[in-house]
Amino acid sequence: MFVIVGLGNPGNQYENTRHNIGFMLIDKIASEAGVFLSQNRFGAQTARARWEGYDVFLVKPQSYMNLSGDSVQQVLSFFKLSEQDMIVIFDDLDQAHGAVKTRLGGGHGGHNGIRDILAKTGEDKFYRVKIGIGKPEHKSATANWVLGKFTQQEITFLEQESFPLAKSRIVDILRQLTKKK
Repeated sequence: MFVIVGLGNPGNQYENTRHNIGFMLIDKIASEAGVFLSQNRFGAQTARARWEGYDVFLVKPQSYMNLSGDSVQQVLSFFKLSEQDMIVIFDDLDQAHGAVKTRLGGGHGGHNGIRDILAKTGEDKFYRVKIGIGKPEHKSATANWVLGKFTQQEITFLEQESFPLAKSRIVDILRQLTKKK
C-alpha cells in the first residue's frame, strides 16, 4: 500500500483556494476510484482505494496546513510504512499557475505543511507533487494570495491540464515505488 496525502485547510471557507490544491486533487483521485473520504481517522479525511491498479490510502489532514505532519505521522505509524511509501501533493508559489513538478526528498522550500511533515516524521525521503499557484505581485500579499480562491478559468485549466498531468506523474511514481518493493 502507498499513502497519497493532499495538503490543504479544512472548512467550506477554504474550498477552491490556492492553498487547497492538494485537497482538490485528492478529491479527484477518490472520485475516480469510487471512494468517499470519511472523517476522524488519524485526524484526517481518509479512504483506502484501488486506483490505477495500485492499493492507495488517501489522506486529507484536517488539522490545518501548518499541522499536517500529525496526521501523516499517525498514518505511517499505524500502517507501519516508511516515508518512502508516501506521495504528498501541495501548492507551490515558485511555479507558474498549473505547472506540475515532482521531486523525491529535499527541504520544505518555505511551505509550512511540508515543514511540519518533515518535523513530525523526521525524514525527507518522500515524493512531492507540487502544483504551481503563481505568486502575488508583492511578497506582503502572500497570505491573502494562497488563501484566495481560484477563478473559474484557473479551475478549468487545473482540471483540463494540471490535474491529468499530476495524476500521470503520481502513477509513474507508484510504478517506481512498486519496482523497489
